[in-house]
Amino acid sequence: MFVVNSIFTAQNEIKKSKFIAYLCSFDEFENLKQNLAKEHKKAAHIVWAYRKFGEFNQIYENSSDDGEPKNSAGSPILDVLRGNELVNSAILVIRYFGGIKLGVGGLVRAYSGAANLVIKTAVLDKFEFKIPCEVFVPFALIARFEHYFDENDIFASKNFLDLGCKFGLNLTQNQKDKFDEFCTKFSQNGIKFNNN
Repeated sequence: MFVVNSIFTAQNEIKKSKFIAYLCSFDEFENLKQNLAKEHKKAAHIVWAYRKFGEFNQIYENSSDDGEPKNSAGSPILDVLRGNELVNSAILVIRYFGGIKLGVGGLVRAYSGAANLVIKTAVLDKFEFKIPCEVFVPFALIARFEHYFDENDIFASKNFLDLGCKFGLNLTQNQKDKFDEFCTKFSQNGIKFNNN
């Protein structure tokens, strides 16, 4: 499976209708959708589809035809996301009507073609499941843990408390195994884990 970490765009024209496709991470989806609606007020349709992992690692999917005939726009985009094994990702396609009707088959080809085109321009990253966890670290050890996070390119949120800091982490299984090993050196020093 794959994800994207930037916004990518591509466009094509079919029988005078212009199709502008955007590929983004699911985290960017709502903002991008609102911004595109403001930017492209004269567009005939803004069609979209997304796939994302839910709380229990099941995939949620949704799509919108935005006024195009049922299943002629959003569903083909969703099929492209599935076919390219993209998760936590969304595609939005803006259509400027060119005056020539494409028919349902033509719309399916146009929207799926725009979605495939934007994916070809994108940089796809391999998706890895991340395990959320928290670790409480006494003040005396905070610098050592921050150094470990820096050296291993791990982002950690910080919540300072009376006796130390609670770090929030999202780790791949490999990162978690190494971090657990690192923490065993300090098991007698007040380190406390909370794995979700």
